[in-house]
Amino acid sequence: MGVEFDFNGKVVLVTGGTRGVGRGIAERFAEAGATIAVCARTRVDDLPSSWRFVAGDIRETETAWATVDAVVEQLGDLDVLINNAGGAPPADSTTAPGRLTDRIVSLNLLAPIYCSQRANHWMQLGSGGAIVNIGNA
Repeated sequence: MGVEFDFNGKVVLVTGGTRGVGRGIAERFAEAGATIAVCARTRVDDLPSSWRFVAGDIRETETAWATVDAVVEQLGDLDVLINNAGGAPPADSTTAPGRLTDRIVSLNLLAPIYCSQRANHWMQLGSGGAIVNIGNA
């Protein structure tokens, strides 16, 4: 027997929620009754019609904050932030160019910080919430 969750009336934002692990997380929250928002750099064609999609490169502070703000503006609240966006292309770390390293660090470290800062702002104005950070290795 699995664990049952009830997220009816809750708004959940999953970064990197259009495919892979993030998509699975968003689907599970949707099954539990949550209103789902996902963000990624590029929209995919097969998102459920009830999900909100916000396009943006959350490695940039302003874009990360604007993404969280857009979710709150469109859905009225933010109860859960899942910082899932991340990863890195296969590369030899001894020869990887600095720009690649900067982009990997920005996506895996800075983007979750930026999204969390803004989500925390809204959660403190409301009734609280939860922020979950997923590390990609």
